[in-house]
Amino acid sequence: MKPVAPATFDRRQVLVIGAGVGGLACALRLQAAGMQVTVLERHATPGGKMRTLPSAAGPVDAGPTVLTLRPVFEDLFAACGTRLSDHVTLIRQEVLARHFWTDGSTLDLYADPRRSALAVQDLCGKGARAEFERFWTETERLFDTFDGPMIRAAEPSQLTLAAEVLRQPSLLRAMAPRATLAQQLARRFSDPRLAQLFGRYATYVGGSPYEAPALLSLIWQAEARGVWYVAGGMHRLAEAMARLFTRLGGVLRTGCHVAGITVTDGAVRGVTLADGTRMSAPTVVFNGDPRALATGCLGPGVTRVARRTAKDARSLSAHVWSFAARTSGAPLKHHNVFFAADPRSEFRDLARGRMPAEPTLYVCAEDRGAEALPGGVERFEIILNAAPLTTARAIDPHEEAITCHRRTFRTLARFGLRFDPEPGPESLTTPEGFDHLFPATAGSLYGQSPHGLTAGLRRPRARTEVRGLYLVGGGAHPGAGVPMATLSARHAAEAISLDLALT
Repeated sequence: MKPVAPATFDRRQVLVIGAGVGGLACALRLQAAGMQVTVLERHATPGGKMRTLPSAAGPVDAGPTVLTLRPVFEDLFAACGTRLSDHVTLIRQEVLARHFWTDGSTLDLYADPRRSALAVQDLCGKGARAEFERFWTETERLFDTFDGPMIRAAEPSQLTLAAEVLRQPSLLRAMAPRATLAQQLARRFSDPRLAQLFGRYATYVGGSPYEAPALLSLIWQAEARGVWYVAGGMHRLAEAMARLFTRLGGVLRTGCHVAGITVTDGAVRGVTLADGTRMSAPTVVFNGDPRALATGCLGPGVTRVARRTAKDARSLSAHVWSFAARTSGAPLKHHNVFFAADPRSEFRDLARGRMPAEPTLYVCAEDRGAEALPGGVERFEIILNAAPLTTARAIDPHEEAITCHRRTFRTLARFGLRFDPEPGPESLTTPEGFDHLFPATAGSLYGQSPHGLTAGLRRPRARTEVRGLYLVGGGAHPGAGVPMATLSARHAAEAISLDLALT
């Protein structure tokens, strides 16, 4: 063993395991507050799931593609004494997403709710416009109600949420606590295309609209409040965060694999690296899936942390294509969704652990988020939902790549969308690939399953059962997604500051 720190240590020392957006955001807040923070990242670059693959047009995103809730990031950079706009260029998207159906119909939803309402009317009629406007108002109210006591609260409780509902009893109709999202949307929209569209938001946290609670309709409001393109790709945000962190005096070590967390007498004492190096610190922040702790991946001293994650159902995984090509056919915007003819078929296959035979596909035309349309070769990310490895049927990797390619690109060709050249298997990340990149996730991209009305309350909080060990990231409260992981970092940083002040 090779110790690199003394047995006694400065109480301001913090080790952050993982340079995903949650780990970087927490490191930034703590470093700006006067702590001495070192971030340990096992991969060659920071960003975690905000990763890229090489392509003929440059690095192409292979993870998150949508930036919403901009004030969350402005608050983070302000806490570091700077402005978000000084570090990344953000371009507001007037078209939130373009949607395609097999009957040839299309629908754009806009940042301007009036334009969206008119677009819905043009597609589905005046009655559908009225339904959409009621849905917008209803989800806006749900989001505003639960934003404070649930999303931004470090320790949300069922009692607090129940008290909020008692103050506004009419919320119960919008929440529809006994209904799934699909059931609620079927009541809200007479046109099944709109029900299918808004049911898709369950997949943004790794769920099925046929099993997720109706309350998840509020996810739509995150996009309704603005979608932003990060110039150059989402990975530029992670790079900007890492640069700011080191400029503040923080230490970022990449290619640094943490093999274990050291615990003595119920308190963290540091970490051990894969090469045997020991690093001491009284505070450790874990920016990985909490399931890795519960399943013993980081040693026996932390298996009592987030125990529920070892048994709870997992959220969806994905097959993700990241590549560069020329395209022809269907007119694309930055964000595009190509819907399956049968909304249920995809989720029936996923529930059975199968690759969907008739998938709905998300296509990000990465370079179309800029104000000028690209010419020639462009970067693309295509996402096909997949079952997590805990329920997925075993399949030969070669056969998996061939089947995924056929189902992806034949489906898009039926919509008239073609790519030249089509990508090869080197451009595909599978559920198994995600599990290899992010250990103990079972390929799940969103942590625990969001199914069940109280699923959000089951997520691990920032503080853990081990003194000095804290959690951040999409597997912790408030949940999956880049803004939520960033908020989890605020919860953890505040908990650390408070705990240090009390000791």
